[in-house]
Amino acid sequence: MITTINMAFHIHKNHKNILSLSLIQISLCMLMASLFAHLAFFTLLANLCYGFNPRLLTARATIPTAGSGGWSTARASWYGNPSGAGSDGGACGYQNSVEEAPYSSLITAAASSLYKSGSGCGTCYQVKCTHAAVCSGKPVTVVITDECPGCDSQSILFDLSGTSFGTMARPGGEGQLRNVGIEQIQYKRVNCNFPGATVSFRVDPGSNPNYFAAAIEHEDGDGIAGVELKRAGSGGTWIKMQPSWGAVWKADLPNNYPAPFSVRLTGNSGKKIVANNVIPANYSPGKTYRSVVNF
Repeated sequence: MITTINMAFHIHKNHKNILSLSLIQISLCMLMASLFAHLAFFTLLANLCYGFNPRLLTARATIPTAGSGGWSTARASWYGNPSGAGSDGGACGYQNSVEEAPYSSLITAAASSLYKSGSGCGTCYQVKCTHAAVCSGKPVTVVITDECPGCDSQSILFDLSGTSFGTMARPGGEGQLRNVGIEQIQYKRVNCNFPGATVSFRVDPGSNPNYFAAAIEHEDGDGIAGVELKRAGSGGTWIKMQPSWGAVWKADLPNNYPAPFSVRLTGNSGKKIVANNVIPANYSPGKTYRSVVNF
């Protein structure tokens, strides 16, 4: 009888110890799960905080989506003379034509994200400011003719000419707006439209019988996707030209391949136009030749 009671006591005691141990194990598991959950949360939070860059977020937010058709917000500055065209030439190779019609100094240097290694040259944007009291709120069309390499790091997309920046102001407020220096603006991509202008080809000074290059200017539409060259009247195949720098396209020429040249342009929309015999025989490097076509 005593032995039975002792066995029962020991069994009950063992069950009690096992139960206590199980409760301790469960508590430890719950504590560890809670710690891991908190650790995972704080790790995620730390990663998000570490990766957050307000300037980068701002720069990304200001890039328009294709076909959006709406206005996006960005910051703009200005450079050069207050009533000038920024700087002559710039990174697109247009030289002093930026001061002449059809550009008429209404140009801009663009952040690298819009300059796009030169493929953004000649593209058009409408810009307007409404933030400052002196702003007119009316859109101004500007053309990319230069690059502003440091603008992206400052969340600035457009470094406008003094003329372009001042044109966003109410009449008489041009100087006051330029004194602001950097202004919040709205902008959107638009097709270029230069009434009365035709596509022009400024022959690169380095062109020779074995190599031809030219800066392409004054094209209407949504920008150039491709350029080809062919000796006029040859009936041969088109030679594909390659982007060189800015708005300049280049091609290595076969032996015995003299001008005159015809040039075929393909717009980003896919439309093609041909400037027949636009580059004459005995052309002069550095000179501009105007076609009779445009998009």
